[in-house]
Amino acid sequence: MQGFFDTPIEFLKGVGPQKAALLSKELNILTYGDLIQHYPFRYEDRTKFHLVREVNASMPYIQLKGKIRHIEALGPPRKRRLVVHFKDDTGEIELVWFKGVDWILKKLQPGVEYMVFGKPTAFGRKINIAHPEIEVLTNFTMQPGHLQPVYSTTETLKRKYLDSKAIGKLMKTLLNAAFPKIRETLPVTTQEEYGLIPKQEAVEQVHFPKNHESLQKAQFRLKFEELFYVQLRLLKLKITRMDKFKGIVFHDTHLLTKFYNEYLPFDLTNAQKKVIKEIYHDMRSSNQMNRLLQGDVGSGKTIVAFICMLLVTGSGAQAALMAPTEILAIQHYNGLKDYAQKIGLRIALLTGSTKTSERKIIHEYLKNGELHILVGTHALIEEKVQFQRLGLAIVDEQHRFGVAQRSKLWQKNKEIYPHVLVMTATPIPRTLAMTLYGDLDISTIDELPAGRKPIKTVHRYDSHRLKVNGFIKEQIAEGRQVYIVYPLIEESEKLDLKHVMDGYESVCRAFPGVPVSIVHGKMKAEAKDFEMARFVKGETKIMVATTVIEVGVNVPNATVMVIENAERFGLAQLHQLRGRVGRGADQSYCLLLSNYKLSKEARVRIETMVRTNNGFEIADTDLKLRGPGDLMGTQQSGVLDLLIADLGKDGKILQSARQAAQAVLAKDPGLDHPGNTNIRAQVKSMRKTVVNWSRIS
Repeated sequence: MQGFFDTPIEFLKGVGPQKAALLSKELNILTYGDLIQHYPFRYEDRTKFHLVREVNASMPYIQLKGKIRHIEALGPPRKRRLVVHFKDDTGEIELVWFKGVDWILKKLQPGVEYMVFGKPTAFGRKINIAHPEIEVLTNFTMQPGHLQPVYSTTETLKRKYLDSKAIGKLMKTLLNAAFPKIRETLPVTTQEEYGLIPKQEAVEQVHFPKNHESLQKAQFRLKFEELFYVQLRLLKLKITRMDKFKGIVFHDTHLLTKFYNEYLPFDLTNAQKKVIKEIYHDMRSSNQMNRLLQGDVGSGKTIVAFICMLLVTGSGAQAALMAPTEILAIQHYNGLKDYAQKIGLRIALLTGSTKTSERKIIHEYLKNGELHILVGTHALIEEKVQFQRLGLAIVDEQHRFGVAQRSKLWQKNKEIYPHVLVMTATPIPRTLAMTLYGDLDISTIDELPAGRKPIKTVHRYDSHRLKVNGFIKEQIAEGRQVYIVYPLIEESEKLDLKHVMDGYESVCRAFPGVPVSIVHGKMKAEAKDFEMARFVKGETKIMVATTVIEVGVNVPNATVMVIENAERFGLAQLHQLRGRVGRGADQSYCLLLSNYKLSKEARVRIETMVRTNNGFEIADTDLKLRGPGDLMGTQQSGVLDLLIADLGKDGKILQSARQAAQAVLAKDPGLDHPGNTNIRAQVKSMRKTVVNWSRIS
């Protein structure tokens, strides 16, 4: 069975060595299994004939029948286009060809009845169809049609006669041979509970559906299966880890209670309290904690991390916090130093620029247990850094670290793994979190601390610049500071530099007498730090920057974020930039400036920013707009190597698939039960491509 789907694609009738080499290079199709899982990305509806009067530009591909009233070839010889006036009993529409005019002309005859298929578009006030398919209407073409699959291909393949239709033809040949060899991969009980059609039927109907209903059933079945195996793998990892790695038990809360009652300067939000309870529950169980803590910019993750450190240090163990950049590590250290000293704990900072003499002392105190908390960058994972007893490892902005770097931190203990808390301020949509971090438990801080006013976000066009400048002047007069961010124009760093330099000059002209800082990617690190420091101290009132302004840098007095050419930024980036303001008690503002010409997607991004401050809602919209491949750190994870499911759209299917996987493993963690034979066989055949167990071969 497995051998069949591993057969090299060149042995399929109609392929041969040359086409096989092209399919391998262009589409990564090497075997029968790869081809059968090259699913159509859309379908052309040939099941119905439309009337000309019904046609509008918003329709997808449509099918018409009628006669040609008139044919005209327009324009000079080299730019000739063919315009055909096509009519039925309800109206007339133009068919247009810009290429192959002579060849089409030979085929067409007025008065003969034709079938036309294509995509209607608006051209001025008229609707036309460019480069449609056109065939004489016969008894065969009059038959009620079908849903025709459209396969992704490339220009190179098309030149070698491997367009979508040719791939469809190969698929038919393969399916005829493969059909009896497609085995069932899910238990009968799961199929019945979730109303899933058999695997054979699903594969056949996803390629050549009888109708819309059978297509939906086929897609649902294949998406469910794909996500089921992704979740099964993650949940199985989690079960194995919990069996294999026992955690240190921490239940001494005396330090935590003391800090909470005597030194905590503000009330925790309910979301923070809920998260601390979840973490405490993990630490007092005998299992090793692996938890992802996500919370928007400014939601108070650092204080939660510190309170968790008190559980550990109160029981005589140590805690480490690793941040991706020196600026962030210093900020965490400064934020926690006062709290630690008040409660009598020793805390140190270790980064690349820590002096050798200081390092020696840190290493010594760490080894003999006199140092309770260590904050730092990658420097923490160096061989020399030895803890006496590491109880909790916290990683901030975890997507910026590789898996190998993180695991070095866990291996700092000889006999038992520390508890692990991974933090991120990049809100991850629920569906993505379940897929990327499905083996971690997830905690979310979804409310801002009391006294924080939501940032007011407005969209203004370039023509309102004078009003915007007037508003900035008012804010500066009230003693506030302002960020003005210019986009990275990626085509050229020179252009980008020109863009931000032009901006800097026009800002200086618009605000004479106001001290202005500038930061961009071409500056040396010392110059950047110097400019940032001037802005933090309040020596400059306006910071003109490209997107290099560091994530997480705290300037409570900066209350206005102006984003120039906002249409050029992604949603996640816009949200991150907006998070640079709103750090103090004053009302903060985010002004999105754009020109009038906005694409549909840019409009959705800007409207979303104006409508909501909720990072999770924004992340969900971003996932729908861009798909998961672009979101932070997901490419290298490999988990998102999905063939048919789409995390932006298939959240409900993902939840059902995870439930089904949980139900299977709850009853039968070793997959030994006879009812799970299908799963066992699939997992066994999938060991090679450990990432995605739903693959066919």
